[in-house]
Amino acid sequence: KYYDFVVIGSGVAGLRYALEVAKSGSVAVITKAEPHESNTNYAQGGISAVLCPSDSVESHMLDTMVAGAYLCDEETVRVVCTEGPERIKELIAMGASFDHGEDGNLHLAREGGHSHRRIVHAADMTGREIERALLAAVRKDRNIFVFEHHFAIDLLTSQVGSDIVCHGVDTLNNATQEVVRFVSKVTLLASGGAGHIYPNTTNPRVATGDGIAMAHRAQAVISNMEFVQFHPTALADEGLPIKPRKPRENAFLITEAVRGDGGILHNLGMERFMPSYDDRAELAPRDVVARSIDDQLKKRGETYVLLDISHRPRDQILSHFPNIASECLSHGLDITERPIPVVPAAHYMCGGVRAGLRGETNVKGLYVAGEVACTGLHGANRLASNSLLEALVFASRSVQPSIDRMKESSEAAVSSSSWARPVMATESLLSGPALRRIIGRTREVRRELQSIMWEYVGIVRSTTRLETAEKRIRELETEWEAYLFEHGWEATMVEAESCEMRNLFCCAGLVVSSAVSRQESRGLHYTVDFPNVEERLRLPTVIFPSSSLNGSGRWSSIQVQ
Repeated sequence: KYYDFVVIGSGVAGLRYALEVAKSGSVAVITKAEPHESNTNYAQGGISAVLCPSDSVESHMLDTMVAGAYLCDEETVRVVCTEGPERIKELIAMGASFDHGEDGNLHLAREGGHSHRRIVHAADMTGREIERALLAAVRKDRNIFVFEHHFAIDLLTSQVGSDIVCHGVDTLNNATQEVVRFVSKVTLLASGGAGHIYPNTTNPRVATGDGIAMAHRAQAVISNMEFVQFHPTALADEGLPIKPRKPRENAFLITEAVRGDGGILHNLGMERFMPSYDDRAELAPRDVVARSIDDQLKKRGETYVLLDISHRPRDQILSHFPNIASECLSHGLDITERPIPVVPAAHYMCGGVRAGLRGETNVKGLYVAGEVACTGLHGANRLASNSLLEALVFASRSVQPSIDRMKESSEAAVSSSSWARPVMATESLLSGPALRRIIGRTREVRRELQSIMWEYVGIVRSTTRLETAEKRIRELETEWEAYLFEHGWEATMVEAESCEMRNLFCCAGLVVSSAVSRQESRGLHYTVDFPNVEERLRLPTVIFPSSSLNGSGRWSSIQVQ
């Protein structure tokens, strides 16, 4: 299939970009599941922007830089904080509905790390509202074609002189089990994060690091992968009066705004503990709160802590957090009367594909926006509600250079036969029992990888534990690949769960290697062997294409074509 633009991902970044570039050409939006199944849809808190007269761009910048442990790119921070308010006004003009106060103005919430009220929100379902408005506009646009249940396998690239050029993407249509090739003049990668390298994550099932892994295999520069944000407060199901019938695919998020609204953290002995860790108490940045909870759990041998908002007026709790209140009540917990059991969970990748100020990468024709990108905004730790903001700003900033490139591209599209075609692994090719055994073993390996990452590459790290993780992941990947090929697998074969697995291996390797290389504690990367911040190390971690971290020839590190 031939399009002017291909967008991989249907969250806020991908859809906002698609709506703009569709004014200049045909657009294919490729999404792994249904279009609404993205991290955007699960974002509860809101979008931060300077919309109050007493607030300022400089203040928002400072809050961002402090949260990011001064590893942020200052120019990027200025661009995002300056352009943010206009991007929110555009969403409102498109039909997104946000909460207003009694005075008729937007109701602005405050969250951890923010010095002012600047969070625009739609109750505690902001992402869902933004996704609804954008999808409604996309469905009306005749130039945008949405391909659901298409899993992106690998980018199509070629070498032109010293440049790597992107020409589109190979996908697997999960409905028909066919490989579909999309050839385009411009590709935007907006595929989200990699939360599922960990067993407990707030990310939806689709967040398996596909975009980061594909870009790495396509020779894109990757940056800051050691900075994995653990949200301090995901719902701890084991603390609920009525337990869920089956384990969740993703943890239920208890938004930062609960603490911003006066929520207090207690251990199970009902002792408030945050003031003993940080003067900002519950309003400290996420990395501080997550480490504090982790310390309490380890010291006391407990598996969750309690977040109490019940001292606030009942009507206020129910109007600000209807989604949280409803979810907890369905499990026998009334949050207006009792505290919420919470535990940290993997939430957001601050690292990703290195991007310039216009979303450009070192791969020509490939742009990135959203969580898959590392723009330099977040530094070593993302400030609450800056993620949707960054996605909107960089989706917008990528539009004009993308249109310019599309117009400059040769009208004679590159031939689809320039690359070998991936082959769908079927029962007839592998024999039924072999394919079933491969899928079964892949599921076991996935759980093993997640367990290693949580045990050795979690909230608090050490050099020994990181090196152990590196060794065990390498051995596990070698064993898994050998299992595949012993059962008749070939390097050009594809199957959804196996392709996800290789992407998880790739991203886990990037996280661990980046963490080993940072010999200081900064932001989200805390190691007991180097507990202090080192000014001389205030530089981003950069992984260049030549330094393949997964070992030469591994299936996870080479393109299937």
